[in-house]
Amino acid sequence: MSSPRRKFNDRLASRLVQVGFLAAVLLLWYLATTRWGVNKLLLPNPLKVWDQLADVIAKGEYLNDLRITLTELGVAFLISTVGGTLLGYAISRSPYLIKVFEPLFAGIYSIPIILFLPLYVLFFGLGPASKIALGTTISFFPVVLSTIAGFGNVDRVLVTAAKSMGASDYHLFRYVLVPAALPVILSGLRMGFTIALLSIIGSETIASLGGLGHRIVNLAENMDMARMFAYIVFAIAIAAFLNTAVSVLEARGKRQR
Repeated sequence: MSSPRRKFNDRLASRLVQVGFLAAVLLLWYLATTRWGVNKLLLPNPLKVWDQLADVIAKGEYLNDLRITLTELGVAFLISTVGGTLLGYAISRSPYLIKVFEPLFAGIYSIPIILFLPLYVLFFGLGPASKIALGTTISFFPVVLSTIAGFGNVDRVLVTAAKSMGASDYHLFRYVLVPAALPVILSGLRMGFTIALLSIIGSETIASLGGLGHRIVNLAENMDMARMFAYIVFAIAIAAFLNTAVSVLEARGKRQR
């Protein structure tokens, strides 16, 4: 079997497994609400959730909440990307700075920063600013660590060869350092984007004035469980779409380096 054919079959098999898993979850969910006596206040019927989801989309009531969440995500990820890559590159130029800051940033990254959400709310308020600050902080560390690793581990033979051929600092950066470091940096950016999205939606469920997480909590407090689950499904779909888009961009960037 040729390599392209094998790759196609592998992708097809992966998609079938994913679809089968999703179908099994939906089936178990349906049986739990119709045959196994699970309280509908805890787990509404998936068909009713689907009806509520269709109503939410038809009325467009999600637009303002989605706008708030995506704005928070976009600003947070932009700040962490620019700050993380610039600082990571500056640190990667010195072996001493790498030894000092890489373990320091890795140690901070291991701390569940969302525990400090009350402090962010205290400093920035309940509005989008606190979510942006939290998302920026959490996504900053995978970005800066991947940038340090990417630029810091470039094969020195490539650098020496480029310099021996008279490459300027710009050409060395553009044609040697960036292509060599890009796969690692892109992986860090994807990780930073994903955890920024998760942290922002999670923080919206705890302390916020708007956003998808805030809407979900309000519906739960009003015991409108079917509509709450509809918003949860909607948020999961948005997160999956964004993560897939970022993964596609990552793969494309690696191919074009």
